Amino acid sequence: MKHILNRLINHEVLSKLEAKDVLVNISNGSYNTSQIASFLTVYMMRNITINELAGFREALLELCISVDLSNYNTIDLCGTGGDGKDTFNISTLASFVTAGAGVKVAKHGNYGVSSISGSSNVMEILGVKFSNDNAYLEKCIDQAGICILHAPLFHPAMKNVGPIRKELAVKTFFNMLGPMVNPSFPQNQLVGVFNLELARMYSYLYQNTTTNFTILHSLDGYDEISLTGNTKTITNAMEGMLKPEDFGVSILKQNEIQGGTTIEESAKLFMNIIEGKGTDAQNNVVCANAGMAIATVNSLSPIQGFEIAKESLLSGKALLALNKLQQLSK
Repeated sequence: MKHILNRLINHEVLSKLEAKDVLVNISNGSYNTSQIASFLTVYMMRNITINELAGFREALLELCISVDLSNYNTIDLCGTGGDGKDTFNISTLASFVTAGAGVKVAKHGNYGVSSISGSSNVMEILGVKFSNDNAYLEKCIDQAGICILHAPLFHPAMKNVGPIRKELAVKTFFNMLGPMVNPSFPQNQLVGVFNLELARMYSYLYQNTTTNFTILHSLDGYDEISLTGNTKTITNAMEGMLKPEDFGVSILKQNEIQGGTTIEESAKLFMNIIEGKGTDAQNNVVCANAGMAIATVNSLSPIQGFEIAKESLLSGKALLALNKLQQLSK
């Protein structure tokens, strides 16, 4: 690691194979915590290259405990996090709205690192069981339309990194990797990223896979559709720009989509919205993201996806998906 760190400090870059080897060595416990922290810090100071990102991704996917959900045409709705915006759990709510609309969801998530409350924090407090048992996850998909893939159960390679990330409490390149290392290898992916450069890198990496994808980046910095401005989109076929009016809604203010200040508050907010008691702003931002997921899987326009999502949320179908998941967790 000393040699690698010296090279990185001298502004050299790693090849795909070298990047992959470093992550394998981290998982093997070959480096101490200070070395790992230094390694993570380098990538906060300079941009990651496509080869480095591809190498890290390849290592994590090879080392993960995979789960076979190939009988279902699943989608994952996942943001990189790290946008510093502290919104409520939009992509998790959107996942249940998507499931309520009949689209199968394999939701990859983790505890919050750079945010107050990650997807797994809210799911845990709401009594959802985390498991990497294939039969249980298939039952969840079958009966609830959604399963929760809690990252630490599928990525044992990361056990040496988790505590360091928590102590650093800032975004690292693992934020960039999260959406790309879903252990069920979903056929579809809606992924939000925190900057345009990363959107391009994701696009390049996904173009070399069979995944049907939509990449999102709000131009004012959010790693999802925020409706506070325009959103850049990149799909298998095209690049575009989404405006709030494409969903038939007006522009939102940032404070209208703020999250809670504690995990408990975040869970309360989550339940309020999924029970149909959210504000118009909260409902619209959730349904815009769910709508894009539905549109990605079913080849629909954004507004068609949005209307289906709205029906799923306001009719209680999204809540039914959550309730079923809670029942299966007992």
